[in-house]
Amino acid sequence: MTTLKYIAHYSEHIQSQAARLIREGRLGDYLESKYPNRHQVQSDKALYQYINDIKNQSMRKIGPLSNVSYSSKLKVLKQALGVHTTQSRVQGSKLKSHNSITVASLFKEAPPEFLRMIVVHELAHFKEHEHNKAFYQLCCHMEPEYHQFELDTRLWLHWREF
Repeated sequence: MTTLKYIAHYSEHIQSQAARLIREGRLGDYLESKYPNRHQVQSDKALYQYINDIKNQSMRKIGPLSNVSYSSKLKVLKQALGVHTTQSRVQGSKLKSHNSITVASLFKEAPPEFLRMIVVHELAHFKEHEHNKAFYQLCCHMEPEYHQFELDTRLWLHWREF
């Protein structure tokens, strides 16, 4: 079987189903029927508002977002689809935090569910740094269908490569 790098850690059953869809040329049709819409969040300013809305609904206690942007270099340089950074600095007697999120620009073309999954993932890292049980529970709290969207996002990435 061809190595499916984005879903290599999934079960053999899921990998074989995905490989069959790819082999038969039906993966794009599957994804298009399940996710027919594309989101309208195209600018960095719109992305900032979108992420801030999700943050304010689910994670009010983390500090404000200092910077949010799309990056065309992200996938190539970091082998990641989104990146979060947190910096804390002492300014006088106060501790200032700087939180930023960068999303791979290929998500400008994605269904809204995939963009939301990436955003939820990166926001969850502000509270849970490791990919552990608490991290995934937080992701599912913010987006109940997180795991399905993550799998379908990974399939979408495979489809884009073929």
